[in-house]
Amino acid sequence: MTASVGIPLLIWLIGWSPPEVFAGFFFLITVAALREYFVMALPNRWQQQLGGIVFGTSLAFVSLVCGQANPAVFVGALLIFGFLVGLLFRARLVNRLTWLPRTLLGGLYVGYLVPFFVVLFRHPDGRAWLFWLFLVIMAGDTAAFFVGHRFGTRRLAPLISPGKTVEGAWGYLAGAVIGGSLGAVLLFKQFSWLEIFALTVTLAVLGQLGDLFESWLKRVFAVKDSGSILPGHGGLLDRLDSLIFPAVFTTTYLRIFHS
Repeated sequence: MTASVGIPLLIWLIGWSPPEVFAGFFFLITVAALREYFVMALPNRWQQQLGGIVFGTSLAFVSLVCGQANPAVFVGALLIFGFLVGLLFRARLVNRLTWLPRTLLGGLYVGYLVPFFVVLFRHPDGRAWLFWLFLVIMAGDTAAFFVGHRFGTRRLAPLISPGKTVEGAWGYLAGAVIGGSLGAVLLFKQFSWLEIFALTVTLAVLGQLGDLFESWLKRVFAVKDSGSILPGHGGLLDRLDSLIFPAVFTTTYLRIFHS
């Protein structure tokens, strides 16, 4: 039921929504994901959660306004603010220094990286690239699920995510390559098959690493899901985890090689 609503909405947002609507939607997604992160990272500390959310939201706003073009001066000022958030912690000094990295990590991981979806959308062929990116990652996720359940025996990262298997990872790669190849036929004409294949493999690897990264955070924070906003799927971060790193890489790749 969640997918039946979410997938058509996503298709409309990427394919037909006005740019300001797409940017506004992902800004709200970023704020909601920041809340999920800080509830996990700093449980029962609402003042510190609020400070982290404000820090991450400020980074997101700067990212959307600057488009990652030249945000260094603004990000530097916001990092100072992030450092000063530690002064708001009411606890032993050593505990404050322990919690501060969690605040900075959440602001950068969610507040700075999630808006890359909007930056990619603003590329001249951004809509096509976003369609293709989602197709690659979703095809990989789907293949990994079925291959892992049917053939999975060897654990990929037992300390981080016991449910993931080596066989599922290979299934992810195969599904991503198939989905990316089919999508490239429909969406791209000017790129060679070698470039598309290399990009697909890179995104498939980054997608799985992104998934493992968020699983690592949840393992450290001792939670099963990042939230419950999406029935049957968990939280927003549980859906974005495998997409964030590929979105950042694709945006950077296009800016360097196809600007």
